[in-house]
Amino acid sequence: MFAMSIASESSLRLALPKGRMQQGVVALLEEAGIGVRLSERGYRPKVNLPDTTTKVLKPQNIIEMLHAGSRDVGFAGLDWVRELGAELVELCDTGLDPVQIVAAAPKTLLVDGALPKRRIVVASEYERLSRGWIAEQSLDAHFLRSYGATEVFPPEDADCIVDNTATGSTLRENGLVIVGEVMRSSTRLFANPRALDVPHKRSAIEGLELVVNSVLEARKRVMLEVNVAASNLAGLVAALPCMRQPTVSPLSGGEAFAVKAAVPRDTLPTLIPELKARGGTDIVVSKLTQIVA
Repeated sequence: MFAMSIASESSLRLALPKGRMQQGVVALLEEAGIGVRLSERGYRPKVNLPDTTTKVLKPQNIIEMLHAGSRDVGFAGLDWVRELGAELVELCDTGLDPVQIVAAAPKTLLVDGALPKRRIVVASEYERLSRGWIAEQSLDAHFLRSYGATEVFPPEDADCIVDNTATGSTLRENGLVIVGEVMRSSTRLFANPRALDVPHKRSAIEGLELVVNSVLEARKRVMLEVNVAASNLAGLVAALPCMRQPTVSPLSGGEAFAVKAAVPRDTLPTLIPELKARGGTDIVVSKLTQIVA
């Protein structure tokens, strides 16, 4: 499918996505301390990583270039890895740009909420995924490739489409309803497996993975600090959903303690009242930027 080659460049070759994915990825890198200098029309941004060259590509092309070996590591959607059949190593799921790949059709076409039992036309940019879904559903269907704006094909040019959606609003605006889910996707960090066989590149890739994951973990947690009397310390600590053990320091006078822990952000609505009930006072919550376990 792709040319299989590894270029002789010794520098790490990083690929950043063009389009809607770019803003989230750049923000993630900058939170990790990796500055990205983008120009309005440039496709070769500068990053403050040693021995690293960077290129901006469409997500589909990032997957192709990673598979071919002309890029070592890059950010793209899982949907295009599956669609292109690329053999890559997934390093982490950023959780950015979550989408569903769905089949959708005009409501007027459906029979009892399902596609009609006749030959239909399915339009999509995703040929491999669409043909796989057609086979799984045992449909009598002709595949029609689209090149963007797939949602406008029905009803005149196609009966059904396979496309990505985040909220379903575009589908609804075009009179389409979801009739099946093909897969779920998000922006992920992928590496060429052969790049991982090169020691200095593996070290650089693992370093990138580490700092990216440190930001992703920090986004899930906050630093919580609370004071508590010595008599209530054990009960309060037992309620803390911390990573390992909280930091406990005696306050002046030795009759109370300051307790600090990185806790999941989504526990705060119930955790704060619980800590108050267990004798906690002076509760402070602050944002984290990176966590390395």
